[in-house]
Amino acid sequence: MRKIMFFDIDGTLMEDSSSHFMPESTVSALRRAREAGHLLYVNTGRPLCNVDADVRSLGFDGYLCGCGTYIECDGRELLYHTNPPALCRETVELIRRTGCSPLFERRDAFFFDTQARQLSMITGLRQTFRMQEKNIWRSTEDPDFGFDKFVIAYDARSDLEAFRAGIRDSFAFIDRGEGFAEMVPLGYSKKTGMDFVLQYYGMDRRSAYAIGDSLNDLPMFEGAGTSIAMGNGDKLIPYADYVTEDLWHDGVSHAMAHFGFFEPARAE
Repeated sequence: MRKIMFFDIDGTLMEDSSSHFMPESTVSALRRAREAGHLLYVNTGRPLCNVDADVRSLGFDGYLCGCGTYIECDGRELLYHTNPPALCRETVELIRRTGCSPLFERRDAFFFDTQARQLSMITGLRQTFRMQEKNIWRSTEDPDFGFDKFVIAYDARSDLEAFRAGIRDSFAFIDRGEGFAEMVPLGYSKKTGMDFVLQYYGMDRRSAYAIGDSLNDLPMFEGAGTSIAMGNGDKLIPYADYVTEDLWHDGVSHAMAHFGFFEPARAE
């Protein structure tokens, strides 16, 4: 039976670091699975502009980016959702009032806010993007400012309760831990993106596998027939159907071999 696997990027396909380390076994496993006729999709919280060439060169069949707000299948953009300008501006003001530090993400750009608090998690991301030669100079004051989703850093001085109350009607709050959170428009998630792709191919969720390492992969687990946690995904492991090795010990390759992705696909 033809299978489809959905992959998180950071901590699953590659290290969540400036080195972007990826085991050779992962590269080989992806190639073998595609040669066998199975489908492979990236399913990430990253916006499209942050899915770099080192990921695209692996030859995926498509990309779900921005937690389901952008979907590309077989080289074609099939879905894109962004937020109204008024909501984007209201969100900027809310973040400033509540003492959080934001990074706004759109499929084509990142936007930083120099008038908001500058916490180390966000300034560190900006420095990483600068080292990767990404454009870090887009601002919330730009005439075309807008975003699809966003993240914040917060600390004890942040009024997190007021922030969460302010976004409740428009965004889901995903706590990533260690003073970091991700906000996604209501009605969009890694799961809704998977549902769309499965319908596009006429496939049943029993043929769908999801592999990740952090709690923002839980919606992806809900959309899959089989959920796989990387060995380095301590917080995600309790929710998984199967736990593979960690990233540095060929976790992706082990999981794909275990579930038959190297065996030729056959008609259902």
